[in-house]
Amino acid sequence: MAVTILVLEDDRLFNETLCEFLEEEGYKTVGVHDARTAMDRCYHRRFDLYLLDINLPMDNGLSFLRSLRESGDETPAIFLTSRDDRASLIEGLKIGADDYLRKPVDLEELALRIRANIRRHQGPQRYEVDGYLIDAGRYRIFRGETEIELGRKPFELLLLFLKHSGETVATEKIASALWPTAQEASYGAIRVYVTQLKKLFGKRIENIRGVGYRFCIDD
Repeated sequence: MAVTILVLEDDRLFNETLCEFLEEEGYKTVGVHDARTAMDRCYHRRFDLYLLDINLPMDNGLSFLRSLRESGDETPAIFLTSRDDRASLIEGLKIGADDYLRKPVDLEELALRIRANIRRHQGPQRYEVDGYLIDAGRYRIFRGETEIELGRKPFELLLLFLKHSGETVATEKIASALWPTAQEASYGAIRVYVTQLKKLFGKRIENIRGVGYRFCIDD
């Protein structure tokens, strides 16, 4: 599954240049020119990385990323900025940006930064649990040669559990992860997804009453 990058940059020519370069590097891109459109795109799909300009008309990349982080969206984000003031960069990192580059951007350096940030956030791409092979990169799960049908959101919940194996994952954290930004979470759906996963990994999933769930890989 190709990595998909949201490019938020109001300079249309530069936005197009970035998208063309990244697609040549093997990524899928969605280019937008304002924060409102970017938020709408995040509402409808999941991205693997955000490439954000700080200076935007009517809004800025800082407030956009703040909104995402407050909703529980932990997707890696890189700021592009022409600002020289240290305060803006520090604010961006405090909000939750993972990296930044100053304009004019060296595209080769940008490609290296993107690869490093995606690699750091992805973690293991494959897991083997109870005879199941879980391919996190392609959102597929197999038992032997047979592929197991599992919807996208149950799969995202499984990946969340695997990432936090042995930890109690609060129901609120699950809701934020499965329904990012302005989407309305369904706690009933979470129970359904957990039930689906228990059919595969029942002994490993523990209900923590009133809090959430714990999934343990280690026996």
